[in-house]
Amino acid sequence: MKGDYQDLVDEISALLGAPATLENRDFRLIAFGAHDSDDDAAMDPVRTRSILTRQSTAAVRSWFEGFGIARATGPVHIPAAPEAGVFRGRICLPVRCRGIVQGYVWLLDQDPGPGPAELAAAMEVAQRIGVLLDEEAKAGADLSREFLAVLTAGRGWQQDMAVAALRVALGPAAEGLHAAVCVAPWSGEAPASVPGAAAVCVVPRPGHEGGAGGGLALAVLLRLRSTDALAPALTAVARLLPRSAGTGGTAGTAGTPGAVTAGVAEPVRVLSELPAAWAQAVAAARAAAAQPRFGPVARWSAIGPYRLLAALAADPVDDPATRALLGPAHRELARTAEVFLDCAGQAGRAAAALGIHRQTLYYRLARVEQLTGLDLDEGEDRLLLHMALKAARLT
Repeated sequence: MKGDYQDLVDEISALLGAPATLENRDFRLIAFGAHDSDDDAAMDPVRTRSILTRQSTAAVRSWFEGFGIARATGPVHIPAAPEAGVFRGRICLPVRCRGIVQGYVWLLDQDPGPGPAELAAAMEVAQRIGVLLDEEAKAGADLSREFLAVLTAGRGWQQDMAVAALRVALGPAAEGLHAAVCVAPWSGEAPASVPGAAAVCVVPRPGHEGGAGGGLALAVLLRLRSTDALAPALTAVARLLPRSAGTGGTAGTAGTPGAVTAGVAEPVRVLSELPAAWAQAVAAARAAAAQPRFGPVARWSAIGPYRLLAALAADPVDDPATRALLGPAHRELARTAEVFLDCAGQAGRAAAALGIHRQTLYYRLARVEQLTGLDLDEGEDRLLLHMALKAARLT
């Protein structure tokens, strides 16, 4: 579907002789035409930011919406507004279907600009884009019940029935390649549309009681063209994070409480593998929240030992040996032990990473051994401590 949008945007660019940009009705970038002009002014800050960050600022959105673009049925000429960061005038082509605005095609205004015939032809292409966006949103909404059933059904015949229902609902697309995505925490309803998504639903998060705030996650079933084509999936997921931040989370701040992170599972070709893929996506999202180096969007294949730890640490860690160390009174000792173990027990590397003298490191490690009763010269004791420290991050 992403390729379809790009082809249509390129068609509009060719018709009007200017690079076009397609955004959904929430001003999130879907596709954009290539910029091959030697005039640097042709790339004003608004277009550059939209392409680089996949969204427009609130000030820019307010300025554009003030010209009635959500109600317009034809091209809208919008003047420049330096105070809003809009240094070049725009032509907006509303993308509509069945009387509802689905998005907008943007072009920088030129002198001379396109004539009525060219704009009419471009509006016909915009209508085709509107049909695609409408079908995509409708399909995702219609399949939310079937998708949710697959992710939440118990093993056995219930899951088999849920998978069969989703397969029928997807039709021929059921035989394609898909990736499961988890965005968490999530508040509110699922978004109206996610480019490239076959289905979207809101799912209770395992281990989170209640149905609000951190107790929910957004599940997305993305279509893929090949196992090597995860880039569109990652792009689509990244677009969701600011939206989820607006509903109660903190997007892009992995490793902090309440951070909104996302996990992407390995692609699957068989729908019966979706429950396992969803578990992968949840694990990757949890790893992204635990380790900033993974986030805010993490692939399951890239989270290393957290692939196992996420499955083991569904509940808070309460190992008797490590219980005292994991308490709030000994956070510095726990961090010291974790860095030491991350450095494969190499004291010099660990001291440098912590910014402390080696003798200070030895003193802290001795305190760790006293608190836990573990011997850090023993491999299995090191393994237990390392697993407990990493699992604590996930919970």
